[in-house]
Amino acid sequence: MAGSSFFALLDDIATMLDDVSIMTKVALKKTAGVLGDDLALNAQQVTGVPVNRELPVVWAVAKGSFINKLILVPSALAISAFAPWLVTPLLMVGGAYLCFEGAEKLAHRFLPDSNGHHAHAERAEALKNPQVDMVAFEKDKIKGAVRTDFILSAEIIAITLGAVATGTFTEQVVVLSGIALLMTVGVYGLVAGIVKLDDLGLYLTQKASAAAKAIGAGIVRAAPVLMKTLSIVGTAAMFMVGGSILTHGIPVVAHTIEGWAAAAGTISGVGGVLQAILPTVCNALFGIVAGGLVMVVVEGVKKLFKKNKAV
Repeated sequence: MAGSSFFALLDDIATMLDDVSIMTKVALKKTAGVLGDDLALNAQQVTGVPVNRELPVVWAVAKGSFINKLILVPSALAISAFAPWLVTPLLMVGGAYLCFEGAEKLAHRFLPDSNGHHAHAERAEALKNPQVDMVAFEKDKIKGAVRTDFILSAEIIAITLGAVATGTFTEQVVVLSGIALLMTVGVYGLVAGIVKLDDLGLYLTQKASAAAKAIGAGIVRAAPVLMKTLSIVGTAAMFMVGGSILTHGIPVVAHTIEGWAAAAGTISGVGGVLQAILPTVCNALFGIVAGGLVMVVVEGVKKLFKKNKAV
């Protein structure tokens, strides 16, 4: 009896681990877009910090990120336990914010009077000014990066919570904690590697070996391209992930997209390809429209507050 009970326990544990593995894979897939943007955004946040302070700044932000997770994971578990009906509204809010943030990125990129360009120019001027307090500058960057991390982490935890909503409380604890730990270690480990890529390239170019010099020169040229690519991919992923969250939260839109995909699947030759990519394209387009609308509303509210303050 004792032996059979022991093996039954092992079977239960194996089943739970298998469920946790599946839920974790689903959660990682759904949060990949936000993780990509988190990676690109945090790598950009370190831009402008003195070379010898890049890794300490990344470490400081990583510690802040751990604290964020210590707040967010228990909060998510409490919501799941006592107010599960909040999961879908929180996901919708997170999806809308993702689309809004993506729309802001596009606005900063294509609108000449964007605050994003002004902020970048002001940062560059500040670094040229010898009177700038670099300690205060560094602290401000860390605070800003930790605030950004909190927002993106909240979105990732909310998306993960939605993916594990049908699991047991133990499975939710394991998956949420695992995703939070993996996200923090993975993202900031990669950020540390990315910000030091140019240093690695420069180090290799100073070697005697012709092969090392060539590799180093390639790394130096590739580093800014990598940063730009991460930013573009992250922005696109925000619309795809955010749009997908919003469309799945609106049954009429979700059923319409499913119908279009099914119809596209009947087209001979390219039906299978169209059926696979059409939902993603539709979700991204829906995300762009939703993000633009949210941005218009936010900008309108900002202008209204400014007028009231002026009065």
